[in-house]
Amino acid sequence: MRRVLAAGTAATVLAVAVAGGAASAAPAAPDRSTAAVLRQGLDDLHNLGITGVAGMVRDGNRVVQARSGVSDVDSGRPMPADGSFRIGSDTKTFVSVVLLQLVGEGRIGLDDPIERWLPGVVDGNGNNGQLVTVREVLQHTSGIYNYTNDLAVLQTQDGYLAHRYDHYTEAELVAIAMQHAPLFAPGTAWSYTNTDYIIAGMLVQAVTGHGWATEVRSRILVPLGLRHTGYPADRPTLPRPHAEAYQQFGPGPLVDVTDVDATVADAAGGMVSTASDLTRFWQALQRGQLLRPQQMAQLHQTVLATQFQGLRSGVAYGLGIMWIPNRCGGYWAHWGGVPGTSTLNGVTPDGRRAVVWYETAVLRDPVASQAVTARDIALLDDLICG
Repeated sequence: MRRVLAAGTAATVLAVAVAGGAASAAPAAPDRSTAAVLRQGLDDLHNLGITGVAGMVRDGNRVVQARSGVSDVDSGRPMPADGSFRIGSDTKTFVSVVLLQLVGEGRIGLDDPIERWLPGVVDGNGNNGQLVTVREVLQHTSGIYNYTNDLAVLQTQDGYLAHRYDHYTEAELVAIAMQHAPLFAPGTAWSYTNTDYIIAGMLVQAVTGHGWATEVRSRILVPLGLRHTGYPADRPTLPRPHAEAYQQFGPGPLVDVTDVDATVADAAGGMVSTASDLTRFWQALQRGQLLRPQQMAQLHQTVLATQFQGLRSGVAYGLGIMWIPNRCGGYWAHWGGVPGTSTLNGVTPDGRRAVVWYETAVLRDPVASQAVTARDIALLDDLICG
């Protein structure tokens, strides 16, 4: 999401020689099938410097998969067909769905102040849990500072190597944010902050008596049969099969950042999944299988995502979900990023077609990063519109 949209598309035409060599046939029409578009798009991303990329389009029950690049730069092994990866901020949608289910059950209200459920958690340096509501936390209109800006493990190579196995509690992560004054008065502006979803996870615990990951499992993963999705917490390794993840922390080489303690992201971005599971989740969500109509409407109540207008004009944010306008109307999504891995996804409003892929390298060179973002967005458009 930090990358800025750059323009640019390309097409390749293959000319077929006619027997005798005196003339050439008309250029062959490019293959615009879903499989060809997905395969070409992932190849393009690999050619732009992404170590490995793999993804899936699920249209109804029809599945198309593709992969490009390598899962390990040392061995050169190909990407796994449906491997595990860290989904980053896509975790937020799962957590929001659980809270909205609790809203539908009458156990918590979207306009409840945070202080009612988490006394003293949002406090100090001008922060006031009496003034921030559940809705504002889920929609990033709370004004609370983003704690991940202050974590060395996410910012530098030395910080990652020194702290990748550190355990963090939710209270510790929120306390980092409370050392900063609010960015604005609650409800008056929009700013993406991971702290909001650490608080959201704490709210699930306060309401149910169970950790957010337990509620995600019982309310979403088990009913939908998503057997390869979960929260690894202090387990720093990925389930097999998986690709290695690589991060460029600045000018210089890619660093293997596959291992990390997921508590650093917690409910804001700590989950692991597969493209197969995630496409099924997005279809189920948009088909109304997880939320009642009133809560679906609340999920989709958006405000302009002001920080994301460089991606595309009109990008908006609901309650743990993004609206991306495009040439065929638009789609719902929640992209994610953790060190070394980016997750791209989208689902049509009717839930018929869902697209998910992941990239196992994060580039810091501005030109390369912008080129990757431009190709990401163009490919999502092509696959969503069909």
